[in-house]
Amino acid sequence: MSMFRMQGAFIDNLPKIYGLYTGGFLVFVALMAILEQMGLGADTIGLLFVGFTIAIYALIGWLSRTMQVDAYYVAGRQVPPVFNGMATAADWMSGASFVAMAGGIYMGGHPYLAFVVGWTGGYVLVAVLMAPYLRKFGCYTVPDFIGTRYGGNLARFIAVVVLVVASFTYVTAQINATGTIAARALLIPFEVGVWFGLLGILLCSMLGGMRAVTWTQVAQYIVLIIAYLVPVIWMSNKQGFGIIPQLVYGDAVAKIIELEAVHQIGTLKPAEAVAGMSALVNPHSAAADSAMASWRFVTLVACMMLGTASLPHILMRYFTTPSVKAARSSVAWSLLFIFLLYFTAPALATFTKLQILDPALATSIIGKAISDVNALEWIQKWSNVGFLKIIDSNGDGILQINEFFMRGDIVVLATPEIAGLPYVISGLVAAGGMAAAMSTADGLLLAIANALSHDLYYKMIDPKAETRKRLIVARVLLLVIGAAGALVASLKLTGILGAVAWAFCFACSGLFFPLVLGVWWKRANRAGAIAGMAGGLIAGSWYLYMVKFAGMKPWLGLDDLRFGIVGMAVSLVAMVVVTLMTEEPDKETQAMVDEIRIPRGDTVLGSSH
Repeated sequence: MSMFRMQGAFIDNLPKIYGLYTGGFLVFVALMAILEQMGLGADTIGLLFVGFTIAIYALIGWLSRTMQVDAYYVAGRQVPPVFNGMATAADWMSGASFVAMAGGIYMGGHPYLAFVVGWTGGYVLVAVLMAPYLRKFGCYTVPDFIGTRYGGNLARFIAVVVLVVASFTYVTAQINATGTIAARALLIPFEVGVWFGLLGILLCSMLGGMRAVTWTQVAQYIVLIIAYLVPVIWMSNKQGFGIIPQLVYGDAVAKIIELEAVHQIGTLKPAEAVAGMSALVNPHSAAADSAMASWRFVTLVACMMLGTASLPHILMRYFTTPSVKAARSSVAWSLLFIFLLYFTAPALATFTKLQILDPALATSIIGKAISDVNALEWIQKWSNVGFLKIIDSNGDGILQINEFFMRGDIVVLATPEIAGLPYVISGLVAAGGMAAAMSTADGLLLAIANALSHDLYYKMIDPKAETRKRLIVARVLLLVIGAAGALVASLKLTGILGAVAWAFCFACSGLFFPLVLGVWWKRANRAGAIAGMAGGLIAGSWYLYMVKFAGMKPWLGLDDLRFGIVGMAVSLVAMVVVTLMTEEPDKETQAMVDEIRIPRGDTVLGSSH
């Protein structure tokens, strides 16, 4: 029996239902801790954590199955703001945020905080410029807004193309993250792990669409935030910094700077490069050019901020709220739930690095005999799945700071083992990482499949298609796109953070100005929107190809993570110039734009859409 058979009763009881779910999950964690003390193996605990949580998500997906268009595309527009905020946070807390963000800060330090600033700041733009007005419009998808606001199938089609390019790039990063976690938890090759992760993702989203994804994402947020906070609080307390790590890790940073100076005394022979991995410390002089460093920081923040406000799978979440007011409130809740993790990421990276460097801690490895380090269980297991390597480049048998190589993507996942915490915490973190990657992948796959099935198939190819056929098409597309994403992820073309940065740049290159000007500039017309979307996407893609693959020197320090600056500049100029050179929209369209900026009343498209 569907859990939504009595929709009103279910919505009214959400706090009780998820309260029981949270209590049940904590009981499961406690049970695993007891079993660990009784001798249950670490690998078995990891398997149980990942298997149990995926089974719960799949159960929610099954109970949320639907054949109703409104429920499948926008969860019946009944999701309360607090729970939509949790679902949005889970949708947002991708493998990049949970798995790779702290790793980036760990390896690269301050410059990587641009991701945190940009991603968080982007939600201010969503709240001010986008979410309430798109909700008032009443669309199902982002291309639905573009196609209806500007008119014509060509604008809708180009919006679908931009959405697919950005979302597919993003979803490969999430499947990459699920593969990384599955490889370690299940002791299987990464190339097999990505397919295991895809199976879990499809179980959550395929039968219930947005309704299933929403309630699954709320459950996933609860798991991922518990899994992220527990180890960093534990480490902070264990190292003597107290139980509020977010406020005290500055002292730990100062200690790390001292230790790095000690470990780098003398001349170190440079270690050989290891594909896909970074040394613990990679001394370089880039910081000397502070003006360029600041410029690179600001441009990366801009790409991440404007990309956030352009991401279709995030904007879709605000189509599910009951009203415009609820959509605006939902953004505020999203920011709060996201803040809990982002405020903690730098602290986690700091305390983990200290665990490795500080000789006063039993878990430190730098400066110790390489034979002893290689004998450690966590070193062996992460080495066996290809994510860690130690190279004795100067042949002295002692592990130097630049002889320890690790993929930044595993820092969070390996932290409990590095810190010598009970393995139940490692299992918890693996479950949290899987929840983060799966929740975002669910939203992304749904965004792609919904755009193709609703905007391409239903709106352009077969407008008379009955509901059942439309939803079957959407589900088949989920399978095909998911399989393609797993295939690309298995090729390891780029790291998780790199793929995510590309996705944000694609999104802002093609969609930011057509969306914003579509709400705030009545004069914006179809020709301008088409020029803005196509010009921005083509210019950004060309620049990415030339810088990343054709050997072109970056313009003004804009590397492959910042090509959105080029795409957006072209998009804005093309859209404004072409709009002013062509006929203005009809009075009906301009009146519609005026209407969507009024934060009350019925949706513009109405319920028949």
